Amino acid sequence: MTQAQSSNSIIPETDLNVFEDSEDADNHNSEATATRLSLQFQLDESFLGQRIDQVAAIVWSDFSREKLKQWLKEGHLLVNGNTVKPKYKCEGHELLTLETELEVQTASQPEDIPLNIVYEDNDIIVINKPVGMVVHPGAGNHTGTLVNALLHHYPKSAELTRAGLVHRIDKDTSGLLVVAKNLESQFSLSKQLARKSVYRVYDLVVYGNMIAGGTIDEPIKRHPVDRVKMAILPGGRDAVTHYNVKERFQHFTRVQARLETGRTHQIRVHFSYIGFGLVGDPVYMSRVRVPAGASELLSDTLRGFKRQALHAAKLGLIHPRTGEEMMFEAPWSEDFAELVNVLRSENAAY
Repeated sequence: MTQAQSSNSIIPETDLNVFEDSEDADNHNSEATATRLSLQFQLDESFLGQRIDQVAAIVWSDFSREKLKQWLKEGHLLVNGNTVKPKYKCEGHELLTLETELEVQTASQPEDIPLNIVYEDNDIIVINKPVGMVVHPGAGNHTGTLVNALLHHYPKSAELTRAGLVHRIDKDTSGLLVVAKNLESQFSLSKQLARKSVYRVYDLVVYGNMIAGGTIDEPIKRHPVDRVKMAILPGGRDAVTHYNVKERFQHFTRVQARLETGRTHQIRVHFSYIGFGLVGDPVYMSRVRVPAGASELLSDTLRGFKRQALHAAKLGLIHPRTGEEMMFEAPWSEDFAELVNVLRSENAAY
């Protein structure tokens, strides 16, 4: 059973990631539902001289610039109550008003796929994603994804960009993620992520003896040759991971990591970079490393663990409507728990 709890207690400021990549959501005055959209945004001097279509794409980043230009031309997106052309240059004090009805935003089809729902209300769904489930349809994965399941569970999610997703976890990573059920919630959660105020903690098992916790602050970008991989490279996006040692074995370490940013493969790339690759990682570890003298049980367990030993264990956020600070927890998946138990019995520390 998935364990979840919500709390009115204040999450310590040092424990919250604080959010990135978008404008201040506090200026939004929204009465949005998943069908009828009614939004306002008050500009300030920071937007002086910028084209209105560029500004709108920053303010409402969940919509494409082309869609926003269309709404400008059709009179759904007004500046101080007036229709303007996309090339209009902002003076820095305008009031933007967006009134429209949302259309279906996804071509994906609903599928009756069971979801492990940790928490749900009228605004958000918190899901404990199983190992092997792709979050969003893509090349080679058009069905069987979390999006397909969401469209069946809550059909109005079809009217939201990415069916309400605001973040993802890898196919073979288990654990928690939050999904918005309306546009107001999607904006709020996206802004929280951009300010690094969503609390995301992962459990992982790495090769090697890690002595103490610390922080990895190294930029990440797409690998220049192997496009499946990400890499630590100059010019990459800022990426920060804080970590603590939770349990030591002879040849392995169980670690808990907190994401300050949320880059693709961030934990896997960061720990591989400092020499502590994740057990089972098929992308960043070239081979299974079985310690000399390992028991048959330990050897079989390591060779049979075919995915990165990574689990999104804790998720903390501010509820988009009530302002309540909420914390959710999900227990380890069965294979992760078995891996740790085998290490405890077959690779115990001296």
